[in-house]
Amino acid sequence: MTHPSDLAPLRSLIRTIPDFPEPGIKFRDITPLLADARGLTQALDALERSIEPASVDIVAAIEARGFLLAGALAQRLGAGVVPVRKPGKLPGPTLGVDYALEYGSDRLEMHVGAFASGSRVLVLDDLIATGGTAVACGELVERAGGQLIGFRFLIDLPALGGSALLAARGWGSHALLRY
Repeated sequence: MTHPSDLAPLRSLIRTIPDFPEPGIKFRDITPLLADARGLTQALDALERSIEPASVDIVAAIEARGFLLAGALAQRLGAGVVPVRKPGKLPGPTLGVDYALEYGSDRLEMHVGAFASGSRVLVLDDLIATGGTAVACGELVERAGGQLIGFRFLIDLPALGGSALLAARGWGSHALLRY
């Protein structure tokens, strides 16, 4: 397990933008981390260390910042990548799950047949807040016949309850940084 002090350089690469996308929100921007080759490598190394070797067939990447990490992590794990997107973004037949937000509702979709039934699927996103998106993605993976092996995030906002919501469902998660 990575010690929190070892991740201090990563924390320094996360920019906080106040009042975005709405007043009172502190947006944790990973753009500087992604632009820093050393920081990106350290983040991927730490994410990879938390995963048992040969335990993942598919990395399910949540739109959009999850996409930026998924290909690199999947390549390191010898796994494939499946994009999980907002409605209307994927061609052809899709499976979908509706979920509630603090300010309304949304939907996630992925292609029908995106992975074989029984595939071991790891869900990846940049951040977990309230957990609505992560739970919807987990439900989508299970509905598609995948074996959900867990969730990985760069950032957890534990005060918003998302990681606790995953734990209450029996789904394991790991985040590199907590704010």
